[in-house]
Amino acid sequence: MNDDQDQVVLVDQDDREIGVAEKVAAHREGKLHRAFSVFIFNNQDNLLLQKRADDKYHSGGLWSNTCCSHPRPGESTEEAAHRRLMEEMGFDCPLEHILSFVYHSPVSSELTEHEYDHVFIGFCGDVTPQPNPTEVQDWEWVHVDDLQRDLKQNPDKYSYWLREVLDRVIAAYREKRS
Repeated sequence: MNDDQDQVVLVDQDDREIGVAEKVAAHREGKLHRAFSVFIFNNQDNLLLQKRADDKYHSGGLWSNTCCSHPRPGESTEEAAHRRLMEEMGFDCPLEHILSFVYHSPVSSELTEHEYDHVFIGFCGDVTPQPNPTEVQDWEWVHVDDLQRDLKQNPDKYSYWLREVLDRVIAAYREKRS
């Protein structure tokens, strides 16, 4: 199948579009592509985490931020973030873009993440997610201090991109809350 759902937007180091590629092929070849990560917080300084479904094509069974994915060709990154929040976790809320970063990391012996990642945060009450079981096997609200501590003690429980950006996200979140 070669529809937009299986394609990622290839970008250069300045996030300028340079083409499209099939999603798994882009990860096999380590091509830089556009992605996003969503972090949803509540009023008690808790972050909503998801545990990725075991059968995801990479990083299955790892705890990660609320949701993440790739915009489709022709779709804005913010539209994609709202779409995937609903598809993965079963709810939507206002989102704010807080930062972007590029990272490059092997996630298996065959696949490499090389992403220009746009990070969004959102605030909502203690929503009860209705996760899609093909995407998410578990979820929990975790206080940001407890998460930072556990991530340092048990980094292998967490996705690479969460480990890479969590401290910056929490700093931006706290700045917004003050």
